[in-house]
Amino acid sequence: MLDINLKQDSTIQDAIEYSQILNKCHEIDIVECKVGIFGKIRALNTILHQGDRVEIYRPLNADPMEARRRRAVKKTKT
Repeated sequence: MLDINLKQDSTIQDAIEYSQILNKCHEIDIVECKVGIFGKIRALNTILHQGDRVEIYRPLNADPMEARRRRAVKKTKT
């Protein structure tokens, strides 16, 4: 988590650029990833308010249901 201070009327995209998170996490493609505030998907040009938590949602590596099934099968084998 990064705490940053932005000028009034800054957007989600401004926050992401200011945080330099894309320089630290090269695997994040902001064009492909969805973004949001407090778990609700928003557009990059959404204006932020004081205290907003900007989130970047990356694709899942595995289907959660399939992963749960594999763990259950593995557990029954041990």
